[in-house]
Amino acid sequence: MRSYAIGDIHGHLDLLHLAHKRIEADRARTGDAEAPVLHLGDLVDRGPNSRGVIETLLAGQIAGKPWIVLRGNHDTMFARFPDGYRDPVLREGLDYLHQNIGGSTTLAEYGIDLSEGRPIADIQTEARKKIPNEHRSFLLDAPLYHRRGPVLYVHAGIRPERPLQNQTEADLCWIRKPFHDYTDPHPWLVIHGHTPVPEPRHYGNRVNIDSGAAFGGPLTAIVVESTTHDTEVYLLTDTGRTPLTP
Repeated sequence: MRSYAIGDIHGHLDLLHLAHKRIEADRARTGDAEAPVLHLGDLVDRGPNSRGVIETLLAGQIAGKPWIVLRGNHDTMFARFPDGYRDPVLREGLDYLHQNIGGSTTLAEYGIDLSEGRPIADIQTEARKKIPNEHRSFLLDAPLYHRRGPVLYVHAGIRPERPLQNQTEADLCWIRKPFHDYTDPHPWLVIHGHTPVPEPRHYGNRVNIDSGAAFGGPLTAIVVESTTHDTEVYLLTDTGRTPLTP
């Protein structure tokens, strides 16, 4: 059982095209045109072309490509911002327009006036008019996780020892320390992003593939090969596969 996965894109359409190119090269080597490609969320914010990323992935799904797009915390914040939503997980002093979040970059792509001192209610009203409902629905309808055999794909991670059906959106989209600190096996190998690392890393019970594209790093693409006895993960490069081991 083969599947591909791409980490947090954050508006870097050029890097997304490169990741897809590496996947297509691996498909050509294996002859597999049907294995799904999991995009692990955070399509938007911080990068220069979040709108282009949404349009590319939406068009690909409409065209029948085997692309699965999961929802990340930034996707939720963007899609719900026009309705006045503020994610309760955000720490005090932060909102979607804060420079640390990067939402202003995305809103500006839609031609929204972000002049200093403009009331946020006015910005939200304009966002409701200018952001296509199709884009918002695409993100809000995206699943929070995807199971494929012995592998679980999710944006941020899972709450350890909690059944999958009882995981909350906050767990799946925002969790860090409780998930990162847990070293025992999960019921699945968890492939996730959300927390940037200098390079993709296999921790034994989880694999983090957010290599910091939002902050000038590369965008990681991997291929996962699962059998009844083992699951192997490979980093995709311009020259082929490189094993990613614990």
